[in-house]
Amino acid sequence: MLPYLILGATYAFAAAIQPGPLLTYLVARTLQNGWRRTLPATFAPLVSDGPIALLVLLVLSHLPTRLEPLLRCTGGVFLLYLAANAFRAWRNYQAPQPAANPPARRSLIEGAVVNLLNPNPYLGWSLVMGPLLLKAWHETPVNAFALLAAFYGTIVVTVAGVLALFAGAGRLAPRISRDLVGASALALTGFAVYQLWSGTKMLLAQ
Repeated sequence: MLPYLILGATYAFAAAIQPGPLLTYLVARTLQNGWRRTLPATFAPLVSDGPIALLVLLVLSHLPTRLEPLLRCTGGVFLLYLAANAFRAWRNYQAPQPAANPPARRSLIEGAVVNLLNPNPYLGWSLVMGPLLLKAWHETPVNAFALLAAFYGTIVVTVAGVLALFAGAGRLAPRISRDLVGASALALTGFAVYQLWSGTKMLLAQ
């Protein structure tokens, strides 16, 4: 179970820190309305990821098992792509700015819609989380639940921490946030190496 906790937490941390539509939206709301009023929106991935995960798992569960190594290797390449993007974001970091117009009150719903329109959850579930969750489930359901708990628990805690950072750290927030983006690039690289190694090992064993 421990490896799945580590993998879920690692990928979640890197995904939560990645500059993207959802994080930009949440930081902008925090800068406008404060950390406490924006906090419910950190649960947006739990709302929006359900339909995405169910659709992806339905498709993956009907794929031939011989394709699993290829999915793992493809997921590793996708993670390397995210790591490269994170490195570029770290090198040319720009802190999110408040939106021009005040946002509506229903931040959780808005955050879920923003996440649904973001392609990264679809790719992440198709190439990384989906295959990993199915593998964990086939071993034992406990591993699958551990993976999900570590993934979503880490996302919520990490995003909440970033929002609190921007709300309370003032001028230091962009600098610390930039360092976190750099850490996410390293985490993604490590996860990519694991995925590529695992997929290659399975291919050679066939």
